[in-house]
Amino acid sequence: MDRIDSVVSTGRGDDGTTGLLYGGPRIRKDDLRTEAYGTVDEAVAALGLARAELGVKSQFGTLTPGLASVAELILRLQRELFVVGAELATTPTAIDRLEDGQTRVSAPMVESLTALVVDLEKRIEMPREFVVPGETRTSAALELARTIIRRAERRAVTLEAQGLLSGEHLLPYLNRLADLVWVLARVAEQAEARTSTPARPAGRRRTRPADVAGGPGPQE
Repeated sequence: MDRIDSVVSTGRGDDGTTGLLYGGPRIRKDDLRTEAYGTVDEAVAALGLARAELGVKSQFGTLTPGLASVAELILRLQRELFVVGAELATTPTAIDRLEDGQTRVSAPMVESLTALVVDLEKRIEMPREFVVPGETRTSAALELARTIIRRAERRAVTLEAQGLLSGEHLLPYLNRLADLVWVLARVAEQAEARTSTPARPAGRRRTRPADVAGGPGPQE
């Protein structure tokens, strides 16, 4: 094959293999580790849909007060998922080169998500049963991201069972993140005076925008 003059398309992956961080042997693109960090990449993109939707609302002046800080929080979560991906994509022989909060999930990252969940639950009316996604475009995008995060968590559980996870905080982080994104979907609905659609046919009660006035903000 002729040499490819491209920064993105190098052709090195044409044989179905990819490289890990910090060197080491190349692995197959269907390797468990590749599947795990690839799923994290999907979650980042899905969260981007939600953030883009909020950006459109802001551009046209339809962003409600309850959603004002959500886009910033989503961006923070996207960036943190790059830390998750870096940990998953590191060759086992380079574990000692990982840095907490930069290329490895840290305890404070998990604790921060927990605090956010607790805080946001106090600002909204929690559904009393399973809900059907799709009440608003933003909440639907968040629900899509949540399901992908859960898949990433399942892939990470498989890696952990095989002794291939380097840190103890990655699994708790993904679990807590999925919880947080579910709560954010409820925040998005209620900020626009919408109520979650219950999984079982039943009466629905509208939620006032004032119930979530101020909205959530990124917390460190």
